[in-house]
Amino acid sequence: MSAAIARAYTRTIWGIALGILVFASGVVAWALAAGNAQLFKDGVDWVYDVALYGIAALVFGRDGRAEKLAALAIGAVMAVAGFHTLYDLWDKIARPRPIDLWALEFSAASAVIVAVLIVGLLWRFRGEDNPVIKATWLSSRNDVISTTGFAVMGLFARLAPVRWPEYLFDLFVAGLCFQATWAIWRSVRRLEAAKPDLQNKAATGAISRL
Repeated sequence: MSAAIARAYTRTIWGIALGILVFASGVVAWALAAGNAQLFKDGVDWVYDVALYGIAALVFGRDGRAEKLAALAIGAVMAVAGFHTLYDLWDKIARPRPIDLWALEFSAASAVIVAVLIVGLLWRFRGEDNPVIKATWLSSRNDVISTTGFAVMGLFARLAPVRWPEYLFDLFVAGLCFQATWAIWRSVRRLEAAKPDLQNKAATGAISRL
């Protein structure tokens, strides 16, 4: 990876992490002032994105071991998000929630806008092999798919007489989270497997020069 790409990614990921933190804090403060439980939950849900992009921003550019651990931590955050989605699905089935149309529309629209912006910012880095970059790209990909799906299909599903389309989509989103965790783990394992070959080549080259 070139130094220019590394600098560009560092600025981008810091901007994303801080931007989401400011936005989420505003949503939570607004929800508390309005006494809106659904809006408060949606604001708190941004904590996964803040943690994910914050880890990437803090660790990127350090040594390879730190980046590997950060990528695995991001994968773990996504796995937790997957389990949280499954828990939320169970809770919705066990205790059906009343629909707050205004909060639903605001949350869906804002989530789509933020997800599209993040994908646009990270698009140029999607082909990089660095595990931290791959982890954040996979996360942004998942977000834009899930948020757009919830906005387009979720609104209809929640207002429709039946709720099963919404439940099926929750399962799909949880599966995306777990798939991304698996892809991140495989990426880290590939890099680890490649290191012995690189070390052997370097050692062979050094011996040949003697």
